[in-house]
Amino acid sequence: MPTVSPARPFDTPERAQFRDTVERFIETEIAPYANDWDEQGDFPWALHEKAGALGLFGFGIEESHGGLGFDDALMRFDCGVAMGYAGVGGVNASLFSRGIMTGPIQHLASEDQKRDALTAIVSGKAGGALAMTEPSGGSDLARLKTKAVRDHGDWLISGEKTFITGGMKAAWFVVGARTGGEGFGGVSLFLVPSDAPGFSRTAITNKMGWWASDTATLHFDECRVPASAQLGQEGACLLAIMDNFNYERLSLSAGCLGMARRCLDDAIGYAQQRETFGKPLIKHQAIRHKIADMSARIDALDAYLQMIAWRINRAREDGGPMPAAELAKVKVLASKTAEFCAGEAMQILGGAGYLRGCAVERIYREVKVMAIGGGSEEIMRDLAVKQMGL
Repeated sequence: MPTVSPARPFDTPERAQFRDTVERFIETEIAPYANDWDEQGDFPWALHEKAGALGLFGFGIEESHGGLGFDDALMRFDCGVAMGYAGVGGVNASLFSRGIMTGPIQHLASEDQKRDALTAIVSGKAGGALAMTEPSGGSDLARLKTKAVRDHGDWLISGEKTFITGGMKAAWFVVGARTGGEGFGGVSLFLVPSDAPGFSRTAITNKMGWWASDTATLHFDECRVPASAQLGQEGACLLAIMDNFNYERLSLSAGCLGMARRCLDDAIGYAQQRETFGKPLIKHQAIRHKIADMSARIDALDAYLQMIAWRINRAREDGGPMPAAELAKVKVLASKTAEFCAGEAMQILGGAGYLRGCAVERIYREVKVMAIGGGSEEIMRDLAVKQMGL
């Protein structure tokens, strides 16, 4: 499992115990099967239920609906690092895709909606996905084209969503649709079951990475849902879920840190065993410099992420603003760090790293999606500057 940072100023016995639990879970339930699942393009649904039983989906969800009853950004960080270190991003993506849609249900849904959907999703018995990205665009949510119109007390939703992680197996979707005019104020949210009339989905399978993740295009052909499917107030929900995207960026960044650390550890292990020109590879200066550069970037990212997670906890406790600018900046730093470490590890492993079945090979393929999902590097840079008031 990942090398523990030598400096953990915010650690507590509870966080250490949680981290150990997650790492043991990955060692026994994921790591031995990572390559097979990647090649199969799927993994057993039972893993969702096992993760749910551990409470991995329960942050910020009340206990009455199967959640932990508390939130902790540093625990989210530790979970993200451990999952990233496993080197099988598709499993991670499909397991935790529900994490960006349970928050809106928790904060905006009625008790009936929570009882029907939230408990099953948090337990891992049912899947859930956020349906925002459309064929015409992703990060610019204010320009959503999917529409919802009233019809005899129901809503009819028409449009398409795409690149929806977990979309082929999800039983529930939080769907953004335009119910009013242009901009954020015209968008409402709906909790849509997969058996709703007029709903269908198509698998996206020709992906560069995340092979074990079920990814979908969703089709809403006058999809009919009752008025009670609406989440919160009409036209006033999109801004209310922005914190949700901040947590997604924290988890993605932590995953990048785990991926980078796995690349470093595997590169060191290989360099210690491989001999060239009469001595171990790790004794060559060029290789030692690569390892030093990888380690320095990983340590910097680790420290930055821990501080941001601590600030998120403080913001929640004090009612202050989320460190949105820092989260946008660190996501860029994280994806760049993972990309750099994957490239350097591939150079150190050489042909051995180019073979399927190697964690470095999987990570090398999957780092690019980390620079796109959850907000592209370009969008994140622009958002960071806006959050800085410039």
